Amino acid sequence: MPLSTASLLFLGKADDPDCARALEHCQKHFTHVTFCLGKWGDPLSEDIRQWSGDYIISYLSRWVVPQELLDRVRIAAINFHPASPEYPGIGCNNFALYEDAKEYGVTCHHMAGKVDTGGIIKVRRFPVYPEDGVDELLARTYENQVALFFEIVQIMAEGKPLPISDETWTRPPFSRKQFNELFKITPDMSKDEVRRRIRAISYKHWQPYMEIHGYKFEYKPEK
Repeated sequence: MPLSTASLLFLGKADDPDCARALEHCQKHFTHVTFCLGKWGDPLSEDIRQWSGDYIISYLSRWVVPQELLDRVRIAAINFHPASPEYPGIGCNNFALYEDAKEYGVTCHHMAGKVDTGGIIKVRRFPVYPEDGVDELLARTYENQVALFFEIVQIMAEGKPLPISDETWTRPPFSRKQFNELFKITPDMSKDEVRRRIRAISYKHWQPYMEIHGYKFEYKPEK
């Protein structure tokens, strides 16, 4: 039987097993759950834009939540960001690998009008290993993110105040332009710079590339 009669809006990623697991967990803990799952480019429906209630949870969501929707939340609107506070914005795991970070994490924070700037609720950290690439770091990130999610949802369902972390965001959010620049390799780069970019970007069909005289050459990983 659900613990809480509070109303909750869950925004998440479509066709994602971690997101489906998180939504199911909410439905077991709250009696009134509205949800919307989508992919990049999907519009946020008008019904969702007009929602009002106690909580919003954004979990791997593809939308920036409009301010007018945030304003109608009675208790808290929170997001689970797949990175530690050192890496707000887009491409966070990629920049951590590029910088040879020794530690990474996941962050639960209040949502504000600007992405990844709201007050931090709790951070869960874990090591980054030298042999990690995008695939390995993402897997560990999502494992820790769902664990943090379960912890915070339990607090919400019991009607307790959300924690307040003493951590803060350490820099402005990384932009799409900065992320796209990370893909580019030029002939004047050092061997170490090329290595760092390959480690940071190479993942499935996403690969770093070089452009010469209008021709594009893409990195092909060794099998």
